[in-house]
Amino acid sequence: MDPNALHNIGYGMYVVSSNKGEALNGQIVNTVFQVTNEPVTIAVSINKNNLTHEYVVSSSHFTVSVLSEETPFVFIGKFGFKTGRTESKFKDVKFEILPSGCPVVLENTLCYIEAKVVNSFDCGSHTLFLGEVTGSRIVSSGRPMTYEYYHQVKRGKTPASAPTFIKGEKNI
Repeated sequence: MDPNALHNIGYGMYVVSSNKGEALNGQIVNTVFQVTNEPVTIAVSINKNNLTHEYVVSSSHFTVSVLSEETPFVFIGKFGFKTGRTESKFKDVKFEILPSGCPVVLENTLCYIEAKVVNSFDCGSHTLFLGEVTGSRIVSSGRPMTYEYYHQVKRGKTPASAPTFIKGEKNI
């Protein structure tokens, strides 16, 4: 099997967030997709070792903030290469708390989606959460950042916790 074939699947750049009581966390995710339109349902894949995973399990809710191509690399790094176990990811970030208690990022965001977990699937290193959409809003206009744009233009790397990580591959 050539795992590089999987790099031809389209991915995006999102901040997926959740809460555990008053505690908030969010992380960069590249795998979010719409599953159905009746009811409107989306899916997100999150590494089981990530704090956001723990918060989604606890609250049964998550939000997705769709990042624009204009998102600075330092902003991506804040949510993608740091852990919420040692620092507040939402410090100095414009955000809003939705009715579910989950935060949504408002800066560098084209839109956000709020969802209630209706099912989950153990997928080895990750859990696939299915969420029925409970709210959404357009925040700004622009082009959504694709994972290809992140790699080619932003020169971003794939962290080992990402579902698209290939062991032994040189990180571009």
